Amino acid sequence: MEYRIRFVDFPEHYRKIKSEVDSVIQEVLIGGDYILRRHLKEFEKNFAKFLDVKYAIGVANGTDALFLSLKAANITESDEVITVAHTFAATVSTISQCNAKPILVDIDQYHNIDVSCIEAAITEKTKGIIPVHLNGRICDMDKIMKIASDHGLHIIEDAAQAVGARYKGRRAGSFGLTGCFSFYPAKILGTLGDGGMIVTNNKEIAKKLFLLRDHGQDRETGAFLFHGFNSRLDNLHAAILKIKLNHLPKWIERRREIANLYHEGLSDLASLQLPPAPNGGNFYDVYQNYVIRSNNRDELVAYLRNQGIEILVSWPKPLHKHKALNLDHFNLPLTEQISREVLSLPLHPELSDSDVGFVVDSLHNFYK
Repeated sequence: MEYRIRFVDFPEHYRKIKSEVDSVIQEVLIGGDYILRRHLKEFEKNFAKFLDVKYAIGVANGTDALFLSLKAANITESDEVITVAHTFAATVSTISQCNAKPILVDIDQYHNIDVSCIEAAITEKTKGIIPVHLNGRICDMDKIMKIASDHGLHIIEDAAQAVGARYKGRRAGSFGLTGCFSFYPAKILGTLGDGGMIVTNNKEIAKKLFLLRDHGQDRETGAFLFHGFNSRLDNLHAAILKIKLNHLPKWIERRREIANLYHEGLSDLASLQLPPAPNGGNFYDVYQNYVIRSNNRDELVAYLRNQGIEILVSWPKPLHKHKALNLDHFNLPLTEQISREVLSLPLHPELSDSDVGFVVDSLHNFYK
């Protein structure tokens, strides 16, 4: 179906930075620089500076960022890691791929981990917490960090949807042992395929991650120090991301402008629950998605799509309800309720104010 308003407008996004992207692609191709070369090192350095962290390690995708972080933290068989079910499967599957046990707790009204549920889930086997900063909003990290400190737990941040977000002035990804990012094309900072990044302030963890992503090989000596993995961010993707990182602050500000337009235009609709407005305070949200809640979600989605508006419904069935994953013993009432009610409206820097107005008017027409 051809939509009047796309959920993500990749062609228009490319057109706006075409000359820069085309130029750097030619530079990489002409130079023959493909794997672990200059553009990757420069992007890692720039990304670390943007987040105000010491180390950034480019990897193949966001899933590998989580998996390698768990491996670097020595999460292994019989260990338990606390996280949520209202997330993409990779958050949970990477725990299982380490032969550890995912322990799922409920979420709060902002769709992030309910910190009041964490301590009750801790056992003598618990080794870590993966807070997921969903939809561009950071979890309550003060409380999570205190719990982790009190119990000697690692924090591995799933910041795939929160690049640039801040909590009390600190960027997403800078709180835990590691922060994990995805550069999937639809992300706020996306490449032309898959890509990921791990950040950390821990020198030894960084050293281990550089080895883990490259077969366990020390590039200076050629020695293989352990069995590692093949998970390197390609130089071509890094070169493109280096260009895009320069534009990221203005893209985030445009996202916040659009979120404010939605908030102003939809606040009078009592049938909808909206995300927080971008009005300052402790949270600086970047709105990877603008997620609203409706009791008649499916009818609303069908109506909006019929109006030519592309709508995304993320995870209508939460992870613990997929029988094959063997997680159905967890009781997560708010997770299940939210999964029945959420839908994401188009939000990207290429949207015009009139596009947003059309979406707002369509929602008002539905509820007349």
